[in-house]
Amino acid sequence: MNRLDGEVAVITGGARGLGRAIAEAFVNEGARVCIADVRTELAQQTAAEIGSSAIAVELDVTDEESWAYALAEGESAFGALTVLVNNAGLAEGAPIAETTLESYRRVTEVNQTGVFLGMKSVIPAMKRAGHGSIINMSSIDGMVGSPRIISYIASKWAVRGMTKAVAMEMGPFSIRVNSINPGHVVTELGLPDGVSADAISEMVTEHTERHAPLQRTGLPSEVAAMAVFLASNESSYCTGSEFVVDGGFTAGYPAPGSPNPW
Repeated sequence: MNRLDGEVAVITGGARGLGRAIAEAFVNEGARVCIADVRTELAQQTAAEIGSSAIAVELDVTDEESWAYALAEGESAFGALTVLVNNAGLAEGAPIAETTLESYRRVTEVNQTGVFLGMKSVIPAMKRAGHGSIINMSSIDGMVGSPRIISYIASKWAVRGMTKAVAMEMGPFSIRVNSINPGHVVTELGLPDGVSADAISEMVTEHTERHAPLQRTGLPSEVAAMAVFLASNESSYCTGSEFVVDGGFTAGYPAPGSPNPW
């Protein structure tokens, strides 16, 4: 028996990057998945490559009507929805003095409002199913500060708080709500169109090797493995919690004057 047999999952931003890795891991463990993405053609391609246990649904996470349509399509195809992975994300970087209000709102609309709408929209379906697991993608940037990405920082801190608030409400309905805080995993998030992840991989890897005890960047599959755990009954007593997958990046730092331990 697979760990996610009988589960039906909606994965936002599922067409590529972390979302695709999570979709593949879920299907490998027996789930059926809805690849929900604003990039419709790419979502269709991803679903076709994953196989018959996946469908593509068009979703703009910032639009409530789009959520209603996408969830109805998923429920019609596979039955009761039991897992939501709020993975869709956007990052735009600039010093605060150069960050426009439009840019700030654009990022928080996707990363924060999108998570709110996703949770609000899926809860009725999970109540009908009698249980559910909501997995919100935060970040280590939702645990510490970092310069030049104030909108991303604000949105990811918000996701942590929203996760805990909704977990408090939904516990009596057997709906668990947790967040994942990935560290440096090289994906397409925040990259301009036409720029590959390889173009920044070396820079991110060098930075992570200097600061993370495991001395490497993470793999999408490693974050996906945490999502499988949170979607499965193995995490049945976990709610309102945050799960850090960062190679030890946020664990601490060497004391002043001490030699670099690695």
